Amino acid sequence: MFLQPRTATYSAQDQLVWKILFDRQRALLHRRAAPAFSQGLEQLGLGRNTIPDLAELSAEVQQLSGWQLLPYGQPVSQALFLERLAQRQFPVMTRLRTMRDFDFSPQPDLFHDLFGHVPMLLDAGFADFLHQLGLAALALAPHDAVGRQQLWALYFFTAEFGLVQHEGQPRLYGAGLLSSAGEIHHCIDAGTPRLEFDLTQVLQTTVRDSRFQNQYFVLPNLAVLADCVAALSAAGAWRLAA
Repeated sequence: MFLQPRTATYSAQDQLVWKILFDRQRALLHRRAAPAFSQGLEQLGLGRNTIPDLAELSAEVQQLSGWQLLPYGQPVSQALFLERLAQRQFPVMTRLRTMRDFDFSPQPDLFHDLFGHVPMLLDAGFADFLHQLGLAALALAPHDAVGRQQLWALYFFTAEFGLVQHEGQPRLYGAGLLSSAGEIHHCIDAGTPRLEFDLTQVLQTTVRDSRFQNQYFVLPNLAVLADCVAALSAAGAWRLAA
């Protein structure tokens, strides 16, 4: 079912949650975030003092990257999400997490989307990867459940929970990591596997969308993402992990 975008208003408590989250994540991400994220955050001028106006932020993002932000009041389906990516539109949840879910929100929320995802849209290569991912989903046959599952796994272990090498160190660029203190601490723990990115292995890995990940995948560079979509779009490539 298509969910119509809606606007939202935020209370003083919401503003406090945003401010505390913003300050803590900026501190945790010092020397841990990928340069593309840090550059995008600075370019957008996102700050701690107030929750951004979505309409104004969308206009700025569209001017800088060609992408539009679409506010939604509840989570959208994977199919609709990928369809929006094909239109260079990024769904943004208007709900903001409460203090109870401060360290880890089991569902995407406003902070996850605005702080975690939107700065990366200003990286042209990464934004084009998302667009191509959406186009690949539209090109699938209606009954191709395997293809959709694999596309979602690629999205999940990159845009949500991906790391990339920078100056010999793995840096965070996935929004699920960038926006969650709990996920960051789990990811950087010495006992958590951080594996070299391998497309076939990624496609075989179970998506865990409401708890910490068992492992994370580290790209050598963000340019590899374009090659992944090209491989999956090739004839028969949807059976890479079968």
